[in-house]
Amino acid sequence: METATIALFGEAEKGDYCTAYYCQTLPQVLDYLGHPPPESQGLHLATQSILYRRNVLFFRVREEGFSEEDYFIGLKYLEAQNLFNTISGICAPGVGDKEIINAMIPICHTYQSILMINEADLYDYLTAQD
Repeated sequence: METATIALFGEAEKGDYCTAYYCQTLPQVLDYLGHPPPESQGLHLATQSILYRRNVLFFRVREEGFSEEDYFIGLKYLEAQNLFNTISGICAPGVGDKEIINAMIPICHTYQSILMINEADLYDYLTAQD
């Protein structure tokens, strides 16, 4: 049985922006991405995912929740790839933007995965004015 993968968007100290980093171990996360910037959640969630025996496909964004172009580049990557047929979730901490979340939903359907956001981001999404 193949290990499930979490696609995760977040900030990091190291690595190229808009690049996918595939991590199976905590040392890989540290080597590729470094330490988490203050107030970011992405690398903390990547660590938790690996501790729960999930692999991580980490997309480094400039600013969690706000670097819209970075998110769309990562989503296009997910749409174009058939390499990760075991993506069990897409995690976007800090994203309450309706446009970004609406773009993630069809990709979740494609991979038959769940979209993981926190309660504050869900509130922002549900109360956003069109």
